[in-house]
Amino acid sequence: MTTRQNRRSFMSIVTSLAGIAAVGSDGIASAQTAAASKWDLAWVDDLKGTHMQVYDMADADPASAPPPLRLPRNYMDAFRDVMKMEFPEVRTLIGIAGGRAFTLNASHRLWEKYGLGERFKITDPATKAPAVRNIFMDEPTLGVTTLTARGTIFWQCAIALGSVAGQLASAKNLPVDDVRADLVAGLNPGVKLVPSHVMAMGLAQERGVTYVKL
Repeated sequence: MTTRQNRRSFMSIVTSLAGIAAVGSDGIASAQTAAASKWDLAWVDDLKGTHMQVYDMADADPASAPPPLRLPRNYMDAFRDVMKMEFPEVRTLIGIAGGRAFTLNASHRLWEKYGLGERFKITDPATKAPAVRNIFMDEPTLGVTTLTARGTIFWQCAIALGSVAGQLASAKNLPVDDVRADLVAGLNPGVKLVPSHVMAMGLAQERGVTYVKL
């Protein structure tokens, strides 16, 4: 992000804070309510399983060996096989921020349009070339589609998404706001966009969800 963009973002924040300060306590409450309404966090209050675990992927490499998505799969498999329990009694969440981990949440369209395979050095095993599709979607036992069908929630940090948008916009010489909007629209079905990765981690753990770092 350029110095000019940083300055513009900073001034936007300052202006917003000044506006809130000027409206008094009633105005502050209204502003907070309006801000909260922009985010769909209703799924957080639905975290009521008997056994729940969140996997902090942050910006870890989804293509590393062994594959990190084996852990939520193994967690669910163990409860299914040993205790005969599955979703919704057993629930898993995968928290993603930016960098290479963002590619898990990106649709095939985004992979092709922004060259995510080439950018993040992810090879398609079928073609042996930089991937132009989300190669993590359809793996039979631990792919995104399979895990989602078993009740797994994937989330995406909005702050980190803004950083990814800045990088891709710079690489493609496109307006960063347009790229960010395109990334949001191109997230996989069901991905939860959260205000902040660490905020979502805290909200999940406050509801009794155990934590694993990937």
